[in-house]
Amino acid sequence: MHLPAPDWDPAGPPRIADSRAHLQCVPYAREISGVEIYGDAVTWWNQAAGRYPRSGTPAPGSVLVVQGYNNPNRGHVAVVRNVLSSRIITVDHANWHNGGEISVAVPVMDVSAEGDWSAVRVWYIPGRHWGGRIYRPQGFIHPFSLRGLSS
Repeated sequence: MHLPAPDWDPAGPPRIADSRAHLQCVPYAREISGVEIYGDAVTWWNQAAGRYPRSGTPAPGSVLVVQGYNNPNRGHVAVVRNVLSSRIITVDHANWHNGGEISVAVPVMDVSAEGDWSAVRVWYIPGRHWGGRIYRPQGFIHPFSLRGLSS
């Protein structure tokens, strides 16, 4: 599968770019980021250990990994589009509203007391406001493999 990259417009408004894509977040994030991890989003953080750099700091192209999306056995992955400030990023992702849609330039705000991206709110496109739920990210997976690199 080859998905076209969304238009790269950091100043563009958050929007649903394709309401009929019928995608899950995992194949979309894998294709756009180049992070070659398979399986449910809830497994990505552990699968990345030793394969890709992981951190608590967002960077363009990194994958935001959220565990506990709706319940502890579910997860979500989104690709960081832009870092707007130390507390706000934009992401591109699929299936956030559970309709298989692709959403782009969606703001995500760090609401943690420590400013460490351990608690976030996501912009709710249909209502044009910050969503009411707080999500607990595991962190960011950065899109270059550690395999083949020497220490």
